[in-house]
Amino acid sequence: MRKMFITLAATSALALGACQSPAADKVEDQAEAKADVIDEQADAMPEGPAKEATEAKADAVEAAGEEKANAMDDNGEIAPSETGAMAPADPAKK
Repeated sequence: MRKMFITLAATSALALGACQSPAADKVEDQAEAKADVIDEQADAMPEGPAKEATEAKADAVEAAGEEKANAMDDNGEIAPSETGAMAPADPAKK
C-alpha cells in the first residue's frame, strides 16, 4: 500500500513539476530522497510500532519537503489545481 502511495505521489509530482521553480524542485527532490532512505530503514524492520513510527517519519519528511517547495513558489498559497478544488464560477459571466 505504501509503495502504491509513493508511486502515486511521484507521478503527481511529475505532472505538477513544470509548475515549480528549479529551486523548489530541488528542495522537494531532496526531501523525497531523504524520505526514501528512512522508508528503506522501515522496510528492514520487523512489524510493530517502531516500524510504523519510522514509516510515519518518512511520510512527514516528504510532506514537509512538499510544503517547503510550495511555500517557495507561491508564498504558501495552495493553488486549486493542487487541492483538486474548482474555482467558484463567476456570477457576472452568467
